[in-house]
Amino acid sequence: MKRDRDPGDSGTQQPARDAMPAVDTRLLVREEGIKGYLGEFRRKLRSGELGSLPVVLAVIIIWTVFGSLNSTFLSAQNLSDLSQQIVGTGMIAVGIVFVLLLGEIDLSVGSVSGLCAAIFAVLNVQNGMNQWLALLVAIAGGAAVGLIQGFFFARVGVPAFVVTLAGNLAWNGLMLQVLGASGTVNIPSESIVTKLYSTIFGSPAASYVTAAVGVGLFLAASLLDAGRRKAAGVPFRPVAEIALRTVFLAAIAFATAYILNQYQGLPLALLLFLILLVLVDFVLRRTTYGRQIFAVGGNIEGARRAGINVALIRMSVFSIAGTMAAVGGIFLAGQIQSASQTSGGGNLLMNVIAAAVIGGTSLFGGRGSVWSALLGALVIGSIQSGMNIMGLSNAIQFMITGAVLLAAVVVDSLSRRSQRAAGRA
Repeated sequence: MKRDRDPGDSGTQQPARDAMPAVDTRLLVREEGIKGYLGEFRRKLRSGELGSLPVVLAVIIIWTVFGSLNSTFLSAQNLSDLSQQIVGTGMIAVGIVFVLLLGEIDLSVGSVSGLCAAIFAVLNVQNGMNQWLALLVAIAGGAAVGLIQGFFFARVGVPAFVVTLAGNLAWNGLMLQVLGASGTVNIPSESIVTKLYSTIFGSPAASYVTAAVGVGLFLAASLLDAGRRKAAGVPFRPVAEIALRTVFLAAIAFATAYILNQYQGLPLALLLFLILLVLVDFVLRRTTYGRQIFAVGGNIEGARRAGINVALIRMSVFSIAGTMAAVGGIFLAGQIQSASQTSGGGNLLMNVIAAAVIGGTSLFGGRGSVWSALLGALVIGSIQSGMNIMGLSNAIQFMITGAVLLAAVVVDSLSRRSQRAAGRA
């Protein structure tokens, strides 16, 4: 028996009326409250989206182990010294993060850091050039070195591994040439380079005001971003979530300020490092240039088809890596108050690459954050500090650091495999 057809029924399906509209899962998560966030957290773990969780757990474990073995490790003096010591390595690691986001590697940053420290020392100490001008020349030299290497990689087509390996040798040789026969140039304690590293704001108010300003800026930026996204009709963080994140950040910031004030105060080097991380993080996450870097690292062919100048992005990234190597080299020179034939050598290259990878930046490109440089440098610095307090040899330190680096790469590989299995890579 044929049914009577409704006069308004054309005999075709009505998807617009019957189909359920697509709903962003992030909205559902936030509507469910704590239950929704816990479910989202479990889903991310199953799909391999670990974020900064492994490195945060690593820091907790390292501090717990060394703190239980020797109470000196968790003393205000040691933690304050650690906050200064990681700055040079962390600065160079920021540049490595940029390169890793492209899925490439830069093996020359150690030599570049030593070369730029030597340039400053020779120009300022031996030739009497104004220290600010010498500092700018040294940093510009790092940018130029990175641009040269980026040109051979992006325009000529030489693999980045080969270009930077050759650069590691060439820039180290140039550093020796710049230093001359003496091989070492001592940097006076009144030099701007030494002051950048050693200056400490002794007033307790400096640490607490810095913490308050940082938390306030985070809250203002979060509320502004939420308002902008709400006006655009896209998912946004509710006020309750923003408040919770702000409280968590405030707890970390003021606890850090309290610890620093228990010793001498807020180190200028740490303050400059944090400011740099905030600025660079903004560039990567909030600007077109930053999104282009992620696009090139995630899918180079797709980036080309989207109209992105891949060669320009690659060259600029290697120039940034050279610049950050120069800045890091300046801080390392200020730490030891000299530039010598050993500057940029030793295990520096291993440490900066390890810091970026251990901090959570993927070796396979397209995923990472500049905060990886801070977290990774903190892990590396904590291991070295703890083992020095325990009186362990450099051989043991190298083996443990290498094992931690391997573990970080394994976690990254397993994470990517889980994401591919979940269809999210």
